[in-house]
Amino acid sequence: MAHYSQKVMDIAQVKNIVASLKAEGKKVVFTNGCFDILHPGHTRYLAAARDLGDFLVVAVNSDRSTRVIKGDKRPVMPQDARTEVLAALSFVDLVTIFDEETPYRVIEVLQPDILVKGGDWKEDEIVGADIVKKAGGEVRRIPYISGYSTTEIIEKIKVR
Repeated sequence: MAHYSQKVMDIAQVKNIVASLKAEGKKVVFTNGCFDILHPGHTRYLAAARDLGDFLVVAVNSDRSTRVIKGDKRPVMPQDARTEVLAALSFVDLVTIFDEETPYRVIEVLQPDILVKGGDWKEDEIVGADIVKKAGGEVRRIPYISGYSTTEIIEKIKVR
């Protein structure tokens, strides 16, 4: 088996693989996020996302876009570390980094069959849902797992 670091690719490489998989009739699942400090909420979410199809692509916010979304003190882990940890998970098939504040362009390029976000997102707020639905795909929300949050973990560390 190839080393897990080979699962981290640029968007053009991911696009080619996704197109091949879709041509074979495989269901491609897509999700995105910062994934700053990986915790059980993330791993359970990603495993559930992978179960919805044949292949899971995870797009990770770059360090710059994470700072824009989460503030100047984030990310805690740099983007290369975050993508490496995600790629090491058996249920994550490919990982890519995007620099925009939203994954809209990535979703537009990849055209996944299933777009997944956490249950804390309202369906009408899910970026790229319009693209996926227009192409005949589906948008799925996975129930939010309370008790796990990167922000909460950071606060606990600060207190201790």
